[in-house]
Amino acid sequence: MEHPFLIFVKLFELVGLDHFAHAYPHVIYTWVVMAILIILGALGARQISMIPNKAQNVFELFLSGLEEFTVDVAGEEGRWFFPFVATIFIYIFVSNVLGLIPGFTAPTADLNTPLSCAVPVFFFTQYVGVKCHGFGYIKHFLGPVWWMIPIIMPIEIIGHLARVLSLSFRLFGNMMGHELVLVILFMLAGAFFAPLPIMAMGIFVAFVQAFIFYLLSVMYFSAAMEEAH
Repeated sequence: MEHPFLIFVKLFELVGLDHFAHAYPHVIYTWVVMAILIILGALGARQISMIPNKAQNVFELFLSGLEEFTVDVAGEEGRWFFPFVATIFIYIFVSNVLGLIPGFTAPTADLNTPLSCAVPVFFFTQYVGVKCHGFGYIKHFLGPVWWMIPIIMPIEIIGHLARVLSLSFRLFGNMMGHELVLVILFMLAGAFFAPLPIMAMGIFVAFVQAFIFYLLSVMYFSAAMEEAH
């Protein structure tokens, strides 16, 4: 998808990296998201105090609510993998919202970015299973009776691998579609005159897509912790 104007792509052109900038804009804007999160994290950590200010109250309320929701879904064991899923949620949400700003693009509108989030979720799911059950985790792939192993095992393996495609294409498809709508509106109405309801809906879509990715990840981890049936 060709955007009418991307600020950081133009900056890379100025330093002679125009080929890289045009080939990998999602990488550049992934770096932008990383820089935003690092700066916000540094500022937030610097201002932590026993008597929280308004910003700290907001962050603590958001993170504690998200943690409690994780515990409601996965049980008390969910607290130890909460930092992992919370990081993915915040990263995807900020990436999604970035595409609403004129001159920026959402890294998640490129398939490589959702895939880079889905692959760690896949491997972490297997890690959770092995951590909770040891080698007994293999029972999740074998089925209830031994003579069904040749049928159940390939199905389970394919099902686990399909989660990577499911997570990736769901996020990519929704964000790509929304990006296309915004680009068309910007080209027709101008960057500063695009309908505000569409922008408001974009924030909602950004949150929902990040939340779905987060919730499915928590459910996969929770299923890996359960005993095999």
